[in-house]
Amino acid sequence: MDAQQSPPAASASDGGSVGAPGPRPATPSGRIPSRSDVQSDKNLAEFLVQMDAYVPIIPEAVTDYYLAQAGFECSDVRIKRLLALATQKFISDVANDAFQYNRIRQQAIKEKKFHSKDRKTVLTMEDLTAALTEYGVNIKKPEYFS
Repeated sequence: MDAQQSPPAASASDGGSVGAPGPRPATPSGRIPSRSDVQSDKNLAEFLVQMDAYVPIIPEAVTDYYLAQAGFECSDVRIKRLLALATQKFISDVANDAFQYNRIRQQAIKEKKFHSKDRKTVLTMEDLTAALTEYGVNIKKPEYFS
């Protein structure tokens, strides 16, 4: 079959309707995949192709180091890039939440004391701790740092 040609359509005499796709192969679990399964497989394949070209902000050497420290072994670069992307998203979410806490705290200070336009946004442990608490990460300073 030439790459330009399309496969012949099933005819009514074949037991299928004209133009309808043939039977789908069963999955390893024995069930026939639904259209949403086929679409999600297509989306996953497209995503994996995009991961081939993606260069994460976190360098691959850093990702490899921390994955090795955790005992994770994988030769597929796309999986490592996916983990780097998830890490990047987590860090971004935490930083954004900490920024929101900072803005709320600064508004409370402005209402109480004075108005200053020259205030710079600084990531403080107070804001970072509040943001990380939302993600289940509890940060507590040892008593001797208090």
